[in-house]
This record gives sequence, structure tokens and C-alpha cells, in this order.
Amino acid sequence: MPDTAFSARVLSIVRRIPVGRVATYGDVAHMAGRPRAARAVGNIMRTCHRHDVPCHRVVAAGGLVGGYGGNEGLKRSLLRAEGLTVAGRRIRQWTAVRWQPSPSRRPAATQRTRPPV
Repeated sequence: MPDTAFSARVLSIVRRIPVGRVATYGDVAHMAGRPRAARAVGNIMRTCHRHDVPCHRVVAAGGLVGGYGGNEGLKRSLLRAEGLTVAGRRIRQWTAVRWQPSPSRRPAATQRTRPPV
């Protein structure tokens, strides 16, 4: 995995996703300052083999489990072990378990301020 500033921001954000919660690839891309880079986040997750990064907590849009290096069953098992309900390929109670930190807790690169008037 290339060591870029964007990759570092993505990994930092994913490390902050709490146990029992998930974020989408798009959510993570947005929080990392590149809202249209969901695929890039997916590629970073696919190539990340670090044990300190809970990649299984990053899922596809709408609560779909998404890939996990070709082992979607393992991803479902890890999510279930954290207390999430997974039925088929979808996470149940999606809105309750989706992690979206408050704007004040987002990285500085993604905070928006109004231009001076």
C-alpha cells in the first residue's frame, strides 16, 4: 500500500470506528477529505494487513457487508462477534450502528468553515 497522506488519514479514521459500529467506504472517504474517493478507501482496506486497523468495520453503502479480501464470511463473523446482526449480506438496524462522528471530532482536513462575509 502506498504511504500517502490520504492513506494515513483513512487508516487513522478506521482505527477510531468503535466496536459494534460500522462506517461505509464513502463515509470514510468523506471524513478523510475526499468525498468521491470511496473506491480508493476500498483499495486501501483491501491491501491493509495491519492488525491495529479494524478493516471489517468498513462496509458498503446501505449496510451491505461488502468484500473482505475475498472472505466475506469472515467479515460477517467478525461483525457478529462485535454484536451486530448480519442477515445474508446486509447489516440489520443499519441507521443505529452506522458510525458518523460529530463534526467537531472529524479530522481538521474535513472540517468546513464558512467564508468570511
